[in-house]
Amino acid sequence: MWGVVANSSLLLGAVIGVRAPLSQRTIGLCLALGAGALISALSFELAEDALERGGVGALAVGLAVGALGFFAGNAVVERRGARARMSPDHEGSGAAGGLALGALLDGIPESAALGMTLVTGGEVGLALVAAIFLSNIPESLASAANMRMGGSSARHVLLLWLAIASVCVVACLLGYAVLGNASESLSGGILAFAAGAVLAMLSETMFPEAYEHGGQAVGLVTVFGFALALLISETQA
Repeated sequence: MWGVVANSSLLLGAVIGVRAPLSQRTIGLCLALGAGALISALSFELAEDALERGGVGALAVGLAVGALGFFAGNAVVERRGARARMSPDHEGSGAAGGLALGALLDGIPESAALGMTLVTGGEVGLALVAAIFLSNIPESLASAANMRMGGSSARHVLLLWLAIASVCVVACLLGYAVLGNASESLSGGILAFAAGAVLAMLSETMFPEAYEHGGQAVGLVTVFGFALALLISETQA
């Protein structure tokens, strides 16, 4: 149930991105909001917990593997032509593919971590649920909107994001059923993997795209997203 709650925002954002007539500036500012929330999540919900659970070694290895995983996957997306920005018929399609890939690479370990907390802590980490939910909306919204601008059908876009959300829910179930009793090093490494994928995605995809379309206001909106996610985390704590 909590996996569905946290990841339902992926489909919600995709529906908004497909149906709402959003300007590129609005999409850029939405990306900035999500980026701020993700910075908060990777700092206080992922990297910090990974360090506490698995130590420096698990954190370092997880960060490296997560970052390399996104880098390699994004390179494949680019080679397949998803980043054809010079063509007006495919504007933003590369960013769309990168965001979808990032949502998958960070969503799986995040959701697995959410399921693990139900076993190890006895109750759901509402701060992690809120961070996942809040950051998912701008990610899928911007990606879906750019996919539509690139010529993808609404059905194709929504099915893609439904599939991503479903995979993340399954990851939450597996985290609860299989990884709940995993070693501290393994659980820490999983959290660090998510943090590494998030950080690489922010640098390669979200920040450049947000600033390109959102302008100077991106910095302020990013700080707001960070503060909002942090406030939710501290309120729950």
